Amino acid sequence: MYKVKQYRDALSKYTEAIDLCPQHTAFYGNRSACYLMLGQPRQALEDARTATSLDPEFSKGWNRIARCCVMLGDTVSARQALTKLGNLGEENAAEQRNIEMIERMVSDSQQDYQAGNYRKSLWCLDKALEISTYSTSLKTSRAECLAFLGRYAEASETANSVLQIDNMNADAIYVRGLCLYYEDNVDRAFSHFTQVLRFAPDHVRAKEIYKKAKSLKAKKEEGNTAFKAGNLDEAYKLYSEALLIDPCNRSTNAKLHFNRATVAAKLKKTGECLADCDKALELDPNYTKAALRRAKCYMETEQYEEAIRDYERILKSDKSNMEYRQLLQEAKLELKKSKRKDYYKILGVEKSANDDEIKKAYRKRAMVHHPDRHSSASEDEKKEHETKFKEVGEAYAILSDEKKRRMYDSGQDLEDGGGHGFHDVDPNSIFQAFFGGGMGGMGGMGGHNFQFGGAPGHGHGHGGQSFSFQFG
Repeated sequence: MYKVKQYRDALSKYTEAIDLCPQHTAFYGNRSACYLMLGQPRQALEDARTATSLDPEFSKGWNRIARCCVMLGDTVSARQALTKLGNLGEENAAEQRNIEMIERMVSDSQQDYQAGNYRKSLWCLDKALEISTYSTSLKTSRAECLAFLGRYAEASETANSVLQIDNMNADAIYVRGLCLYYEDNVDRAFSHFTQVLRFAPDHVRAKEIYKKAKSLKAKKEEGNTAFKAGNLDEAYKLYSEALLIDPCNRSTNAKLHFNRATVAAKLKKTGECLADCDKALELDPNYTKAALRRAKCYMETEQYEEAIRDYERILKSDKSNMEYRQLLQEAKLELKKSKRKDYYKILGVEKSANDDEIKKAYRKRAMVHHPDRHSSASEDEKKEHETKFKEVGEAYAILSDEKKRRMYDSGQDLEDGGGHGFHDVDPNSIFQAFFGGGMGGMGGMGGHNFQFGGAPGHGHGHGGQSFSFQFG
């Protein structure tokens, strides 16, 4: 049966033989071989050890012990078995090389682990597991590295595979708790850490992470309490302190960065708000709240293209959300508006300016840039002031007209809708109309004679008219 690879049937027959002759070395050796072929090295090791205890010179038994121990990652016992084999005048070079490879990979893995290089540590463990396929210690170490790398599903799966073999394995339970903690399921994580310390009171890593978890939870809650009480500076400080506790906790740290970004926004710290949103999204790319906060911050700082990118990404994840769709439309509208001339900026007034403020601003800017005031300037300077004078006229023509201003504020194209355009605006006509009628609007500008008229070369469309008034 063994020769035709019917290992389970062979195993059954060898077990019957052992029941009949329990002191026969070869039967244990043969059943050990069956267990190995069936991928059960622990049972194979038990039979091989029984065989060598019955016959210490049973070389096949020592070879099998070495093989089983290598598969289980127990290099110390594997070396001892090879030493026994050597005393019998035999050697197993292949298993010797395997032992050396495993020990080298484990040593390198531990060094990388201590340095916080979990990716490289994981690589070394994978190499060792190619040889020690059934090693629970290597598997739990691998699961821990996966957890530190944020690969929680893989880490839990690996830990569970160990617990199926040994349901009281403290390292595997610790990794399960680690994953729950990093997934922000703190209460269940505490339960696992407590169980680990019940099974293994001196489990150093479980003690350390349990302490970190409790400290992080407490500090985060302190920050939340301060924020709710309106103590923004204190909340900012507490969230900052919490972020130093465990750099590996991606999920909780993403929330802390978002919380701190919210505080920064209220404190008008735009740069800090954006930086924290960036970090939160780096830790959790699907963190919608952080993306919304960042987009809002972009809108407030007039970085409309960046806001649009965020809103498009958010809407893609929830296409039926009308609120997100509206926010995206608003961002696109603001981008469109930002590409036009900013008439408020040209006049130097706020968007909430009333008619009097707009008139006052126009009076000031028009007087500064009127070309007749710069007749002795260079040609480049003349052109610059002519351009600005025209823009000031355009701005006043739009913002002083209630209907046009409403259209402008809503983002409508002023060139559409007939008669609402501004490219036909004559800035001199506006100036003349504004300051005409006996100079009543010039309020206190008397003192100096200044001539505005159709002087040759200015081409301002005065039709030959000229008018003079005093400046003070």
